[in-house]
Amino acid sequence: MGRYRAPAPKSTAIITPEGEAKLRSELNYLWKDKRPKVTQAVSEAAALGDRSENAEYIYGKKQLREIDRRVRFLTKRLEALKVVHTHPDDQSRIYFGAWIEIEDMQGITSRYRIVGPDEFDLKRGYISIDSPMAKALLGKTLDDEITVKVGEKTNTFYVTGIEYL
Repeated sequence: MGRYRAPAPKSTAIITPEGEAKLRSELNYLWKDKRPKVTQAVSEAAALGDRSENAEYIYGKKQLREIDRRVRFLTKRLEALKVVHTHPDDQSRIYFGAWIEIEDMQGITSRYRIVGPDEFDLKRGYISIDSPMAKALLGKTLDDEITVKVGEKTNTFYVTGIEYL
């Protein structure tokens, strides 16, 4: 059995203004703050002599590679993303950027916001537009029933609130 893994499907290239600001802030921090500090530490470690057994030098070079990889990713991703600044005309339906309140069959309510794949965070209630839950919710209105199948389990929810902030 080989190590081949099929490439992941392309994610939707949209983002909220808050998500874009967060990614730009991370890029700015890495490029203007963290990278210069690590570069300085690597040059100081290199000045100590034998680099082959110098742990600070080896670790610093590894950190620089990781920082550069992340900077390249963020730069390319920010160029490809489309920032959605406006809310839809029909705010009675669920679209990108909506805050949704749903209730399951046991009466437990949950609140989610549909965001881009680069900014999902379940702790904050942000779900990716590419997730099964968001796909089931898109286009629905108040009091609609949705069914989400995850693996072998099928869950039913009712939309109890839609809000655009």
